Amino acid sequence: MKRTFRGGIHPPANKELTMGKPIVRLPAPKKVIIPLKQHIGALLEPKVAVGDRVRIGQLLGDSDAFVSAPVHSSVSGTVVDIGLYDHPGGVRIPAVVIENDGLDEYAEGIKKIGNIEDLSPQDIVKAMRNAGMVGMGGATFPTHVKFSPPPDKKIDYLIINGAECEPYLTSDYREMLEKPAEVISGVRIMMKVLGLEKGYIAVEDNKADAAELLKKVAGDNSGIEICVLKTKYPQGSEKHIIKVVTGREVPSGKLPADAGAIVSNIDTCIILHEVLKSGMPLVRRTITVSGSGVNNPGNFSVAVGTTFGEVFEAAGGLKENTKKIIMGGPMMGMAQYSLDAPVIKGTSGLIALVEEDVRLYDEKPCVRCGKCSRGCPMHLSPIYLAMYSRNKNFEQLERYHITDCIECGSCSYVCPSKRNPVQYIRVGKALLATEKRKNGGEKK
Repeated sequence: MKRTFRGGIHPPANKELTMGKPIVRLPAPKKVIIPLKQHIGALLEPKVAVGDRVRIGQLLGDSDAFVSAPVHSSVSGTVVDIGLYDHPGGVRIPAVVIENDGLDEYAEGIKKIGNIEDLSPQDIVKAMRNAGMVGMGGATFPTHVKFSPPPDKKIDYLIINGAECEPYLTSDYREMLEKPAEVISGVRIMMKVLGLEKGYIAVEDNKADAAELLKKVAGDNSGIEICVLKTKYPQGSEKHIIKVVTGREVPSGKLPADAGAIVSNIDTCIILHEVLKSGMPLVRRTITVSGSGVNNPGNFSVAVGTTFGEVFEAAGGLKENTKKIIMGGPMMGMAQYSLDAPVIKGTSGLIALVEEDVRLYDEKPCVRCGKCSRGCPMHLSPIYLAMYSRNKNFEQLERYHITDCIECGSCSYVCPSKRNPVQYIRVGKALLATEKRKNGGEKK
């Protein structure tokens, strides 16, 4: 029996648009915009100035904070501006703008870091940090922090998330097909860091060919097990993939390490392999460009800092009746207001939808059908969380465990009254966090 979890939904996959499209490497654009915050953590300080000449892989921004990840140049050229620019997160962020000279010169010191056999776990974690590695599934948590768990957190499981449960997205699937040896190499490197003899790669059964290929490349005695999961959304959620692979549950309000597990992404494995092999920091990533509004959907290797508009142009441009642009998948991605925002480390995909695929409804009264609760993979009560969020009832929000919501959008998807609980819940989380900070300040 294929592994799965209770709850969840089955939205149309829409992966057929790009599943058969090999990854195409796009040339770097004439100008890149490199935001100084592409991760969860501290904003970076610029390490270059306007007028400086930089090369591919050169450090552009860094911070002394532990929870941070440096950024590097994806082109060689001249720094023409450091200022506030559009960010996919919906705000303007300090960014370094570089005019590409087309010479593709590498920064000094870019060289192979070493073989896995010759490196200590500390050497590898240092390499993760220096390369600016973050989680490539979209959360952008600094990789070196994830692989430096507190001494009191015993890690028993390493799980590589190959579920790619979001509709439309297929970049991880294509990488499993096109770079299986690199994926397996990255898993082995991560296993060494954590001191584990066994690792797991979890793949949904709609990617059975990728699962079989990884199993073949890994071999029978590699210590790497390929787990085939039932296709369901949000199967790729950290908490759910841990549950189905290990049987353990992440405690309420805790992190995966509290359940003895660390989850990483397919693309992160490949980047780690390439970092040790070449020494090149994270300056490119693979993304899916898809949706009914794209003339030629596909999977592309894109230089960080390339604007969304330039990426869509490489995919044949947008159709005239395109109504909505989303970074990431349609369930958890972020709607975009500008095509001038750049591809960042956390950009897993760009989805463009035409007008007939963007349905806007007026909310109707809740009919108390319970579909949102049945569909919630965290077994919460979304309609009550939404109501308490609107009323700013912070006591009830905590009682109903609002912080356990993973914001997957399943509740909004199944609601027959076309209500949108997840949006209210997001606002409720922000309000609750603000209230806690305010009360903490008063107590001091």
